[in-house]
Amino acid sequence: MIAYLSGVVREVREASAVIVAGGVGYEVFCPASTLGKLTPGQPAELNTRFVVREDAQLLFGFSDADSLRLFDLLTGVSGVGPKLGLALLSAMPVSAIAQGLITGDVKLLSSVSGVGKKTAERLVLELQNKVPEHLAAPTTGARAAPVNSTAGRDAIEALLALGFREGQVRGVVAELLAADPAQSADALIRRGLGKLR
Repeated sequence: MIAYLSGVVREVREASAVIVAGGVGYEVFCPASTLGKLTPGQPAELNTRFVVREDAQLLFGFSDADSLRLFDLLTGVSGVGPKLGLALLSAMPVSAIAQGLITGDVKLLSSVSGVGKKTAERLVLELQNKVPEHLAAPTTGARAAPVNSTAGRDAIEALLALGFREGQVRGVVAELLAADPAQSADALIRRGLGKLR
């Protein structure tokens, strides 16, 4: 079992990164939030999960322990594989997913590409009482911000008009407002585009 990887980033790809550790290059599949923090030539430390299947041996990496914990919970649900787990973690912040599971927000979860309504319902049914509350804690204020602030609502509408998925947009705007509630709609749209692309 490979539980942790520390090395130098050799390459960042669309869905994975190559980390060189001890002279060996490991391909590590990561959510977008983790890939965004990796820079070629720079050191990296990842919490990892090694998955062995009949046709492949895959290594998944996360920049923080909470993402790994949620990944383990998601992939523990029947019919949810590692790729779908990564898709969810790439679409929105950990806190937004955790809040969605706890509150039974099937619409939010099914807004992620590859997650149908039945899968979202199964995730809620199996994980609603298993998600540690601290994973959802930051979201409470963050989720309220886009709804209660004009700038947040305007930013969400603008990003949705550009064709981004609702689940992704709401998660990103919530995260940005949690960091700085006083941001203007223009700033939220600009920064949101940077995170969504």
